[in-house]
Amino acid sequence: MNQAIAGVTPADSGEVTVMTVWPSIARTALGRSLGKLYAIKTGTYIFTLGNLFALATIPLALMLYFERIGPFIALRYRLTNRRIVVQSGMQNKESRSIELDRFDSIEIVVQDGQEWYDAGDLVFRSGKTEVFRLEGVSRPAAFRACCLKSWAARNGVKQSAARQLAHA
Repeated sequence: MNQAIAGVTPADSGEVTVMTVWPSIARTALGRSLGKLYAIKTGTYIFTLGNLFALATIPLALMLYFERIGPFIALRYRLTNRRIVVQSGMQNKESRSIELDRFDSIEIVVQDGQEWYDAGDLVFRSGKTEVFRLEGVSRPAAFRACCLKSWAARNGVKQSAARQLAHA
């Protein structure tokens, strides 16, 4: 690492990773279905119907988990000082991305079955238009906060540079 503070680097030195998150198994329809089953509270103490379903579906949940981190799939969301990137595979192949100045708000949408995993979709908006979506983000509030801080820093630097050019 060449910077004193992780993610803080001069704008001209290139793109630097600020944070990387792996999506939850709640990203898939099957994972969300399992989450709905696991959330059933009928029963007493630890002997709830949801816990029994969790115990019975361990092999299926493990398959979803290992598929999520498998070397050829290995989907992850990477926040940099310039953009948000969806990468996959061992070679970090980029499938899509959005520049930090292409949106102005981020909304957390929790679909049915995602709340059990503490996961949700991050919807990036420009005005009222959805411009980008990250599905099944684990702990979406924390990643949203980090994205907004990077967005504010990027826009602050751009505004400062524009003011400096205007006064020059």
